[in-house]
Amino acid sequence: MLQQTRVEAVKGYYQRFMAELPTVEDLAACEEEKLLKLWEGLGYYSRARNLQKAAKKIVYEYDGEFPTTLAALKNLPGVGSYTAGAIASIAYGLPVAAVDGNVFRVAARLEENPTPISDPKYRKYLEETLSAVYPPQGSACADFTQSLFELGALVCKPQNPDCAHCPLHGLCRAYQQGTQTEYPVLPKKAEKRREQVYVYLIETPHGFCIRRREEGVLRGMNEFPSAVIADGETPENILNEWGVTAFTEIKRQKFTHIFTHIRWDMLCVWVRTDSAPFDTYTLQEIEENISLPTAFKQCLSVIHERKK
Repeated sequence: MLQQTRVEAVKGYYQRFMAELPTVEDLAACEEEKLLKLWEGLGYYSRARNLQKAAKKIVYEYDGEFPTTLAALKNLPGVGSYTAGAIASIAYGLPVAAVDGNVFRVAARLEENPTPISDPKYRKYLEETLSAVYPPQGSACADFTQSLFELGALVCKPQNPDCAHCPLHGLCRAYQQGTQTEYPVLPKKAEKRREQVYVYLIETPHGFCIRRREEGVLRGMNEFPSAVIADGETPENILNEWGVTAFTEIKRQKFTHIFTHIRWDMLCVWVRTDSAPFDTYTLQEIEENISLPTAFKQCLSVIHERKK
């Protein structure tokens, strides 16, 4: 849950998730729709699916016992070298480094290392270099890992590092040269691709249409039917293609949603019709049982505002 997500944003989700799925067996057996509903709003939904794949692997291949070796940890779906290192050192007291953004920052400033942190060779170098100076085993390994995390998060901060209170400032080349803010070297951000997207609230006598996305970003997730539009294409064209030819338009509203590499400029179109080109659900069913990514869930505000 903490991958690319702040601790404060995760806390409530974690508590709800653990209350509903307290054991690895519960997670392995959970229906996908319930799993995604519990995750709804956290984003990066592949994490939830990988979490369940890992749970199934643990239940069916390891008899419900979590693996304890670095190689086995890395073999779990969704577990990379950072997560494996964190589990190995913190949970099992193994001398294995866990390199996250905080650790990258501390190490890059210590050495004034100009290598971009996106370089996989740099990560491998840091993992090997740090692991070589870890305590042999036991709780000290957990302390070492967490001390590096906390040093980066609370002292060696991205902006305004508290060098005066840093226990490593005597060894830090960036501190000595006054170049702290130049490290770590981040990869150049690519300009986000912009897409124009129509999102349809298709209301029928039986409820609103929901379908699974078959391609593109959020593939495999539920959505209010949507379409990336080409120049000159109108909302009516798309509805006609879906077989909706008789409808009454209720309201239009614009939204924006930012993904990692894409910006969606969305036009949400609410229409009423007697035909249902996709499965339908009542508002209560959608809000209680159907998982919707934030990009689409925000469109519900169009309905709620109208019905106030």
